[in-house]
Amino acid sequence: QVPLVESGGGLVRPGGSLNLSCVASGIPFSILTMNWYRQAPKKQREFVAQIHYNGGTEYEDAVKGRFTISRDDAKNTLYLHMNSLKPEDTAVYFCNDELGDWGQGTQVTVSS
Repeated sequence: QVPLVESGGGLVRPGGSLNLSCVASGIPFSILTMNWYRQAPKKQREFVAQIHYNGGTEYEDAVKGRFTISRDDAKNTLYLHMNSLKPEDTAVYFCNDELGDWGQGTQVTVSS
C-alpha cells in the first residue's frame, strides 16, 4: 500500500492556477506534520510548504502569498493551492510526511 499519492499536476500558463492533492493511507494522517516539496530539472528537491496537525503553516519565501497549503483530516488529504504561477514553479511536486514517506510526485509545468 502506497502511503502517499499525489494528483492534480498539469500544464498551465503563467499567471494561472492549479490545485494539487495528496491522499494518505495507512498512516495516522491527522496527527502528522505534512509537507510539499518540489524538484525542478537538474536541481535539488526543495521545501515548498508545511502544515502542522493543528493547522499551523510555513512557506518557502518564493511561494508566500501565492500558494496555500491545507488539509482535510476527514479525507486524509493534503492540498496545495497554487495561484499566480510562474515558469520557475515548473517542477515535480511531492508530498511528504514527518515519518519520512514520499509520494511518487506530480508534474507541474508553467509555460505559455
